[in-house]
Amino acid sequence: MFASPGAIAIQLGPLSIRWYGLFTAAAIVVALWLLDRQSRVEGLRTEDVMGAAMWAAVSGYIGARLYEVIWSWSYYSRHLEKIPAVWEGGLAIHGGLIVGGIVGAMVAKRRGLPVLRTLDLVAPAGALAQAIGRWGNFFNEEAFGAPTDLPWGLYISPEHRPLAYKAVERFHPTFLYESLWDLAMFAVLAWWLRPRWHDRPGGLFFWYIGLYSVGRLGIEALRLDSYWLGPFRVAQLASVVGILFAVGGLVWVSRRPRTQTR
Repeated sequence: MFASPGAIAIQLGPLSIRWYGLFTAAAIVVALWLLDRQSRVEGLRTEDVMGAAMWAAVSGYIGARLYEVIWSWSYYSRHLEKIPAVWEGGLAIHGGLIVGGIVGAMVAKRRGLPVLRTLDLVAPAGALAQAIGRWGNFFNEEAFGAPTDLPWGLYISPEHRPLAYKAVERFHPTFLYESLWDLAMFAVLAWWLRPRWHDRPGGLFFWYIGLYSVGRLGIEALRLDSYWLGPFRVAQLASVVGILFAVGGLVWVSRRPRTQTR
């Protein structure tokens, strides 16, 4: 049966090393490696790109956690000690994209980098990082969807099941669906869209935002742990905003003069 082996990867006395943290770290390392490699191909100052990326990663991590805490304040207001417990899960990608994207762009501009071209570097790296990072949810038994009888249904242990589904064993592995979507995004962005939008700086980044938003819009409909704003799922509202932002950005980029880049 498709099931998590547990959240702890290594136990060293009182010290617990969790799979969630390992996959988050691996995602960041792979993304930075790709940024370093592609910045050299593009002829950008690698040290400045990596500096902007580090600021974006740190601020995005904080933004992802704050987004989670804000929309789950009914829980965290009663468990304040859980707010810094990121190793237990609870990083909202939309919050990370918003805060990390803004901070990264600001740092890139301050360091004299071409902001749109720098954001284009982030697109494939970000997609691959998300594909890797989502596997932390598997080990934490979170970010799963509605009950299913499909062969790839994910077994969720009783203590992690919603109260309404205590008698149900298998659920949609929505973390896996999103990971596969992100991996497909990476392939499309890196090998198909990049050469076609290379002379339209910013285009690749807007495609990244749009493609992620489309995938999340559909996958979110299956999840059981969504935040709600009245009758609407917050992540789906954010995805609609992301799609509109991406479409507007692609139209804007398409109307700008083409640039000659390496």
